[in-house]
Formats: sequence, C-alpha cells, structure tokens
Amino acid sequence: MAKKKINTARIEKAVKDILLAVGENVNREGIKQTPKRVAAMYTELLAGESENPKQFIKSVFNEKCDEIVLLRDIPFYSICEHHLMPFIGKAHVAYLPSDCVLGVSKLARIVDCFARRLQVQERLTAQIADFLTENLNPQGVAVVIEASHSCMTIRGIKKPGSVMVTSALRGIFKKDPRSRAEVLSLMHNA
Repeated sequence: MAKKKINTARIEKAVKDILLAVGENVNREGIKQTPKRVAAMYTELLAGESENPKQFIKSVFNEKCDEIVLLRDIPFYSICEHHLMPFIGKAHVAYLPSDCVLGVSKLARIVDCFARRLQVQERLTAQIADFLTENLNPQGVAVVIEASHSCMTIRGIKKPGSVMVTSALRGIFKKDPRSRAEVLSLMHNA
C-alpha cells in the first residue's frame, strides 16, 4: 500500500482561494491563520492515508479459540469524500478465529486507520472486513458501522439525528444464518 503525502502548502493555497471566493479579507485577524489551521486539520484527519494497516497485525497470538471475538462501540470519525465533511459514528467489529487472535486494541486501530481517509461509509465497512479476512484468515468477519453524516444533517436535506447503518459479512457470518444471527445479536445487545 503506497503512502500518500499530504501537501499542506496546496491546502493552504486552496483555503485562501475559498476565503477570497466568499468575499473575505484574508488578512483579517480572525482568519489570517485559517489556511494554515485547515491544512494542519486535514493532515490530522486524513492521517490514515499514509498508514499501512498491516502494522497493526503484528500482535497476533496463537490461541485456540472457537468463539466469537467482538469489539463493540468503537468510536471513529471519517471524512466524506463527496463533500469533505465529517461523518462520525461507532463501529462494531467481530471475527470467529481459526487459529489465532489479535491484540484487543488492534481492532480499534484498524478501524481508525481506514476511517482517517477520504471515505464513503460503505467502502469503509468493506475495507475493514476484507482486511481482517485477508490477514487473520478467520472463519468469519462481521463489521457493522453506524454513523451520522454532517453532509446531510447540516446541509442539503438537513435531517439531524439520522443514522446510516452499513454491514459487511464474510465467511461463516455470510453463509450461515445461525452464526449471522448470533454475531448481530451480540453487536446490538449491550
């Protein structure tokens, strides 16, 4: 996976152009440093663009475990690639191990790595599921993401409080209705 370098000078120039386009005085005290702040913000929010999620699967333990492993309610934020506005929510990630388990914090780190990119929620959900499937070789993976998209809550159709839910099921969770029902029940029964 190639690392992307964020060009902060180009972001600063683009933000300055936007401020000029909306009729602002770019030398006004309150916004004089705004281009630099916005460039730093995007560098932070999109840090996952330069991260390789494989760094988070180094803590794999050979462990006999044939029950579901679930990390629920993982908070995350991402940036909608359509409007460059944030979407914020929770991810629920589960897998049924074959012969190894992952360090518990690594599931959250993998979510953050994929979320901190320009994204659409559907792709984010699938990327997490596919990455775990390809790198852990589990019997199954289930990822459910619930998120509120500011691009539709504060603009456009303006529906605050609406939540989009996406899922990606792989392996036994896709093929076997009883396994699917069990993992989805665990995810939603707090």
